[in-house]
Amino acid sequence: MIYSLFGVDPRRRSVVSGYLPVFIFAVLIVAFAVVSLVTARLLRPARPGTVKLMNYECGAEPIGSAWIQFPVGFYLVALVFIVFDVLAVFLFPWALVLRTAGLEAFWVMAVFVAILGLGWLYAYREGVLEWK
Repeated sequence: MIYSLFGVDPRRRSVVSGYLPVFIFAVLIVAFAVVSLVTARLLRPARPGTVKLMNYECGAEPIGSAWIQFPVGFYLVALVFIVFDVLAVFLFPWALVLRTAGLEAFWVMAVFVAILGLGWLYAYREGVLEWK
């Protein structure tokens, strides 16, 4: 920490005070989570009964096991969504600073998009994106 004759350097204090709202917000989030969990723990029933532990299927008596295996297609759709979501996370900030970043930033992002595009073409060619 930088000190002056009269205590903490005012420049340093302004930087730290800029983070004060973020720190207060983080403390409030943690406090809300703790209070919510403690309140739920205190207000819940002491012992759930057998009816409470049964599977609920729209008021009908459950038939068979509640565990089923999802088709692999759902996982593949989720993976494709995550990949293109990551692309969007990188693409939007890049688009905002493209004019000031210069030509090098353009080519870096072009290579990034090309790699993702080649991966998508490979997945399409292998039939990964077809619903089976």
